Amino acid sequence: MSFQAYLDTIEKKTGLTPRQFLEIAHERGLDAPTVRAGEILAWLHEDYDLGRGHGMALVHVIQKGPVISTKHVGTDGVHRDESDVLWLDGIASKPQ
Repeated sequence: MSFQAYLDTIEKKTGLTPRQFLEIAHERGLDAPTVRAGEILAWLHEDYDLGRGHGMALVHVIQKGPVISTKHVGTDGVHRDESDVLWLDGIASKPQ
């Protein structure tokens, strides 16, 4: 599953866009540099029933922003992403 597909699946499951998760994380102080991934994963699991894989996709976005490594961009693998910048504003508004 691509990085973007993880984010899209999270939106389908929770009804929240990645951008909305960023806002909630900020309100809760979970975007501070001292916050560990485990704290964010616990919140996502407790409040949204997200597993580790999906949670780690959001951890990346919360801690590092929407830019991902170009390692899988344009490859033929199952983790292939179209771009090194993730779309955070929801499936409905994603450019085609």
